Amino acid sequence: MLGAQELIPIFAIIVLLFGASKLPELARSMGSSVGEFKKAQKESELNLREFEKSIADPTAPKSKVQETAQKLGIDIRGKTDDQLLDEIQKATERPKEISEP
Repeated sequence: MLGAQELIPIFAIIVLLFGASKLPELARSMGSSVGEFKKAQKESELNLREFEKSIADPTAPKSKVQETAQKLGIDIRGKTDDQLLDEIQKATERPKEISEP
């Protein structure tokens, strides 16, 4: 941990570099960056746990996207939900009618 003796010179250098008027803006942006990082970290940990669970238990319920793709006859093995969504969209698109002149 940093003590008061280390923090005071660090704070003084920051004030000299950025100016006192920029410190609140800098603190806000640092706070939002840390918040976004923690949010992304939690999301990736959740995805990793779900992936590990799906590998450990192959009979686990599938996502709605996987279920829909399977009903449309699309092979779901090894594909992400985004890839499956693209294939579902292609499978459900209606062909454009060609108008005769």
